[in-house]
Amino acid sequence: MWQKTINFVKIKFQALKQATISTPFITLVVLDYGAIIQKILVKDVNGGALNVVIGHNQPSHYLGDDMSLGACIGRYAGCISKGGFELDREKHWLYQQDGIHLNGGKEGFGKKYWTFEEVQYGDEPFIRLSYTSKHLEEGYPGNLKVTVTYKLQHNKLHIIHHATTDRTTVVNLTNHSYFKLDKSPSMEDHSLVMNATQMVVTDKQHLPTGALASTKDTANDFRTTRPLGNLHLDASFIVEAGEKMAAKLASRLSGITMEVGTNQPAMVVYTPANLSAICLEPQNFPDAPNFSHFPSSVLKPGEAYENRTHFTFDIQ
Repeated sequence: MWQKTINFVKIKFQALKQATISTPFITLVVLDYGAIIQKILVKDVNGGALNVVIGHNQPSHYLGDDMSLGACIGRYAGCISKGGFELDREKHWLYQQDGIHLNGGKEGFGKKYWTFEEVQYGDEPFIRLSYTSKHLEEGYPGNLKVTVTYKLQHNKLHIIHHATTDRTTVVNLTNHSYFKLDKSPSMEDHSLVMNATQMVVTDKQHLPTGALASTKDTANDFRTTRPLGNLHLDASFIVEAGEKMAAKLASRLSGITMEVGTNQPAMVVYTPANLSAICLEPQNFPDAPNFSHFPSSVLKPGEAYENRTHFTFDIQ
């Protein structure tokens, strides 16, 4: 049976809300704080339920989290250099540290309380949350109205970020879940394959130089399935246009596979040194507002931004 649950936990004088939806294959738990994915429970090869994202069992612990576990990242995911960007001949200064603006600023979307707009149950249940980022929040121009929809279709999770603005701005949204498809203490039994033959070149500060490089025969070549082992990644891969599958992660221990599809031009892959997990974040190129030859991140009034990504879980 499908679960129908919204729980309330009182945190610092404000109720922290939690919603749960399920299909026979997936159970999804989402918080209003940061529009956070708290849990994705899927069936393993033995028929048991395994949470395939790293998170906290206690919702209040997310209030002190500094890793953006499962959160919606915005207004601009990734980095922006030079302390900001120029738009319509006007310089917009953003919150920065050492000239770098990262993941939306001091308090990006992952540290905001969102509103549960709708929770639907049934064969294709979904959760929709909204947040309005006010003009000049973190330095960004325009009142940006954002929704994120989490929808389940049997063994598939759809994440749809949608945004509109009342004045020209830039936007780049993604989800920052840390995936781990088994209970092993390491990622050594995980493998990854990607439809990516190029990546964004970065400098010592992980800022784009504006150049692109081939992944062929490099440490970042995932055109064929490779074990992750102890490899630490922090790179933006260019997703091949027209490919139905952008990436596929698998664990030989649990038998669980996760295939990622997206309409975005890039996939940030991040494996932190202090956590056995991997982030697969479909989004625009990092620092696109400062490179005219990168895909545009500009959103104008009357237009709509949409990041449509799906994660398909299966058993191999």
